[in-house]
Amino acid sequence: MVKIRLSRAGAKKRPFYHIVVADSRCKRDGRRIERVGFFNPIATGAVTVFSVDKERLQYWLANGAKPTERVASLIKHHASL
Repeated sequence: MVKIRLSRAGAKKRPFYHIVVADSRCKRDGRRIERVGFFNPIATGAVTVFSVDKERLQYWLANGAKPTERVASLIKHHASL
């Protein structure tokens, strides 16, 4: 199954997440099909916290990709699709 999930990046104690489309059997930070956005939970000031390519996200959702609970809540809260 294809999932839309978070992939961790960034330094120790300074998380940064890529929103990726990946096979559910692959590791969290492993092989991915496509990167569709990012989430920066420690962003302050004018730095962007959440960004996603809405067109590609809609494409993957229409083709059966399932977002994880965390990604679904981020999309609902930030990107009002």
